[in-house]
Amino acid sequence: MPWNRWPHARGIRGHMFMDSMATYPWNTHRSRMMSEIRGKNTKPELALRRALHARGFRFRLHSGKVHGRPDLVLPKHGAVVFVHGCFWHRHEGCRYTTTPATRPDFWQAKFDANVARDSAVRTKLLEDGWRVATVWECALRKPEKVSATTDRLAAWLLGGKVGMEIGESDILQSGIVATDWECGC
Repeated sequence: MPWNRWPHARGIRGHMFMDSMATYPWNTHRSRMMSEIRGKNTKPELALRRALHARGFRFRLHSGKVHGRPDLVLPKHGAVVFVHGCFWHRHEGCRYTTTPATRPDFWQAKFDANVARDSAVRTKLLEDGWRVATVWECALRKPEKVSATTDRLAAWLLGGKVGMEIGESDILQSGIVATDWECGC
């Protein structure tokens, strides 16, 4: 029986009680939701992989030989690609970068640690001679955005820029790659 059909989880006229986070059904629901969040083979990552593969790019997945285990490693191009979720990796200015209302201090510390780790990994990869691209989840939410994102990423892979980030706002802008950056090492 689903947890929301339990008699003690229902209120007057069948409405759910929203004030009790300590009851058993709520804990199992939250646990189930959190366990479904993946770190590998996410929908945005799979969409980008399919599109890149269709354009003839070949890559390694989550290579343990490269610092930070990037989502895609393209040795032929000397490049790595991270597909970051806007929520977990704090995509600046994105509408999907929200902070939960419950335990904001806990979440802020977690997000700060994620951002610091991402920055350290990016710096180490640049020092090791890799080119680094970050593709944000918001740029891969719709099929037409996946195509535009892949076009930009393909142009970057074939070009000589050191790093790039692609987000939803970058896809909406005109120009080939508005967020390319040169190495400042």
